[in-house]
Amino acid sequence: MKRAYFICLFLCLTNTFAARPVQAQTETVLYNFCSQPSCSDGSGPMSQLTSDGKGNFYGTTERGGQGCAGSGCGTVFELSPNGSGGWNETVIHSFTDAPDGAAPLLSLVIFDSVGNLYGTTESGGANGAGTVFELSPVGTSWTENVLYNFCSAANCADGGGPAAGLIFDPAGNLYGTFLASGDSASSATVFELSPSDGGWTEQVIYEAGASEFGLTMDDSGNVYGTTGAIGYFDYGTVFELSPNGSGGWNPTVIHTFAGYPKDGWNPVGNPVLDQAGNLYGTTNGGGPKGHGTVYKLSPNEGGWTEEILPAFRECIVDGCTPVAGVVLDADGNIYGTTQGGSDGYAMGTVYELVAPVGKGKYKEVPLWSFTGTDGSYPMASLILDRAGNLYGTTYQGGSSNAGVVFEVTGVRATTTTALSSSPNPSQSGQAVTFTAVVASTFGTQPDGETVSFMKGKTVLGTGTLSGGSATFTTSTLKVGTTSVTAVYGGDSNFAGSTSKAVKQLVKKAGE
Repeated sequence: MKRAYFICLFLCLTNTFAARPVQAQTETVLYNFCSQPSCSDGSGPMSQLTSDGKGNFYGTTERGGQGCAGSGCGTVFELSPNGSGGWNETVIHSFTDAPDGAAPLLSLVIFDSVGNLYGTTESGGANGAGTVFELSPVGTSWTENVLYNFCSAANCADGGGPAAGLIFDPAGNLYGTFLASGDSASSATVFELSPSDGGWTEQVIYEAGASEFGLTMDDSGNVYGTTGAIGYFDYGTVFELSPNGSGGWNPTVIHTFAGYPKDGWNPVGNPVLDQAGNLYGTTNGGGPKGHGTVYKLSPNEGGWTEEILPAFRECIVDGCTPVAGVVLDADGNIYGTTQGGSDGYAMGTVYELVAPVGKGKYKEVPLWSFTGTDGSYPMASLILDRAGNLYGTTYQGGSSNAGVVFEVTGVRATTTTALSSSPNPSQSGQAVTFTAVVASTFGTQPDGETVSFMKGKTVLGTGTLSGGSATFTTSTLKVGTTSVTAVYGGDSNFAGSTSKAVKQLVKKAGE
């Protein structure tokens, strides 16, 4: 699927509703692109941001910069807090088409262990088919080195048009995907770039249909990615590449999408793994309501089990047509963006899928609806800081309609619930007090809400939080061992959480 399709999809969404309802969250535009003459600061950010861990963000713009005539060939930028509550943008590289590339599209830039940045351009370079580049800090500036020019092999057997970012393995090899490819590699999808003899060697390691989006790797070195919908009854796949022990890869299609009204079509964005090895992503369309889906793939002994999470029921309520992947917090809450708007807007949204507590289901919460001046058409995944703030980019909108970097605050803080009991063990008829302590990433603690003390699905009793602590006392527990958990349901500021089980041992009186 070509870039033109995506941009048309974004910009053809229109609507003309009036006032937006008040939301609990707040969106702030950190930077408006094309704020400088001739858009020398960049225009049209499509990529996810990267944090250096010091408060600075890095990303790419498709256009702008000082390297080409006309609309520019794109940039890599740095956004840094200025110490006065604002942000300063610095272009650390402007692409020049030949020889160093042009149009870094969805190219998330990544750091290596010594602070160099790596990414891709979709076009330009020595052969006009895109590049893999490295940016190295030298004093207060950056030096670019083109690691690989695509279409260097005969008949472009090495492919071309890398649209997405890269990932590293522990050995320092880079992996990425193609947007398009050459005559003899028309199905090339995944490439590996390995350092050798002072240079880099490229090889195609998987062929399954062109892909615009990036990859993820688990702790065992398995690589996961997606292929897009390419025709009737071909709705896209999720694949896994496993090292075969001999320097090659064993490919497995772990899921094939079934379109509307089942599980969606055209998976988009980079897939994301949680700590349990479950894989999450989005589809651009299809699904039960035809507006796209958020899916979860869970490994089991026989393969993978898919679950479609509740989202995108109605465009004007929840948003629709996601293009980016998702980000997870420590409690399993999911955050992402859509192209279609909620509340009647067609300029995109930021949403949260609140993780279920106990046996519940995910619940979608719209966090922000873009209206143009604050950005429009987010194309990239979000990033989440420790305070629960979300950061991202929009392709258009802002003061010059050239895109923005934005922050959404007021997202519900994640919580943890810890449970203890005293005395334990106890004797039959003796009063036992269960104490639940709910802590949050906000620093301040939940106060005034109810905590339920559960035996399986049975509520033994409840307590009210005061200073983050709630208690429940009972003397009716039966002789034996009772497994008890504390469940905090959350509120508009704090996400819910469930404690680990406490096994309360009750002995017979006199024992």
